[in-house]
Amino acid sequence: MKYLYQIILSTALLLSFSTVGLTQSLEKQLGGLASRYHFTYEKMKADTFFTEKYMLYVEQPLNHYFPEGKKFTQRVILCHKDFTAPMVFVTEGYSAAYAENPKYINELSAYLDANQVVVEHRYFNKSVPDTLEWNELTVFNAASDHHRIVEILKHIYTGKWVNTGISKGGQTAVYHRFFYPEDVDATVGYVCPINFSIEDRRAYYFLDTVGSQQCRDKIFTFQQELLKHKSKYLPVFKKLAKDKKFTYRMGIEKGFELTVFEFSFAFRQWGMFSCNDIPEAKNNSPKEMISFLDKVSTLEWISDQGIEKMQPFFYQAMRELGMYGYNIEPFKAWTTYKHNPNFEFTLPRGVTAHYNPETMRRVDYFIRHQATNMILIYGGGDPWSMAAGEPTGHTNSFRVIKPGGSHRTRIVNLPDYQRKQVLDSLETWLNLKTQLKLEKSLNR
Repeated sequence: MKYLYQIILSTALLLSFSTVGLTQSLEKQLGGLASRYHFTYEKMKADTFFTEKYMLYVEQPLNHYFPEGKKFTQRVILCHKDFTAPMVFVTEGYSAAYAENPKYINELSAYLDANQVVVEHRYFNKSVPDTLEWNELTVFNAASDHHRIVEILKHIYTGKWVNTGISKGGQTAVYHRFFYPEDVDATVGYVCPINFSIEDRRAYYFLDTVGSQQCRDKIFTFQQELLKHKSKYLPVFKKLAKDKKFTYRMGIEKGFELTVFEFSFAFRQWGMFSCNDIPEAKNNSPKEMISFLDKVSTLEWISDQGIEKMQPFFYQAMRELGMYGYNIEPFKAWTTYKHNPNFEFTLPRGVTAHYNPETMRRVDYFIRHQATNMILIYGGGDPWSMAAGEPTGHTNSFRVIKPGGSHRTRIVNLPDYQRKQVLDSLETWLNLKTQLKLEKSLNR
């Protein structure tokens, strides 16, 4: 009887809190939750789509298995429309600085006429502990960060929830759903790979077969030219790197070679240039050739400065997420590398990481056989699609691969039939009328 009374009392308190949530202002409700869940907040400038916007600084355990242990503060950007509207929960895989822009609207927020939360990933930008204890940067801990934020905000927002993210943010959304499947009603992951190795060799086959033979030959010829005539191009690379204040821990020559190896992957990943844009040595100066290399691969990519910006990602890739490597077989005559390089050189100095494929295997099984209401979106021309998650029809989850699409593939630029499939599914799963907002969203 006492147990039944406790259940009734708890339910009454929850209903009471929800009712208050419909009448109190957002700021008052945040104030009511702040001391209970250990966060602070400040008001931000909101654009016309959202009526209010707040930056939340949420205290998180460094290790969620030991919640009373060390803590860090995580930045959460909350954009408000209506307490009963859907919530788009963006699990950023990196920094969330872009979301501070008053005009930033995730495309799902526009489609669903939804509230929006953007969570900065632990160890990025300002969401870092006082001491970077790298062993605490795990998929589980990051997913638990997101679970805690959902737990807080569901006291206020009673509508349907969708988590989403792009690239590593898409991976993060899938991992969140894997560890806490009841937190959200649906998941939309964009261009998010499931790798099984720190040198996922599926990338090699993809790059050897994607697109036309003519285009692949042109990419190879460009790379071959730079490596074969290194004495002509390396000084230009070195000068440009110096001008940009980039340094390379592996040495300037190896840094040059890695940047050339990256060219084929980056060219396909971003789809910013056509094969006709690739310069030829007979018509272009060494400076022009290296300038184009910089536009595609970027000299920053594996520089010390680039690694520092992306270090948490690289660490996670070498420990749990997996990564691609570089197939040097076609270039062995002109490279100092004896074996295919991977990205172990990006690890923090003095830190080791031993890759454990078990997490990704479990996530892969979840996607294939258990995940419901999950949509995975890829570009068919993006090398990351070689590791695309693959729902197998055991549930209603599915993936969409845009023909020829790049890493910039989004719902808005899908072919009509694919966009309709995505939005119709979300409308059904969330019991919403997204199609009524489609034209408005596309023209926003």
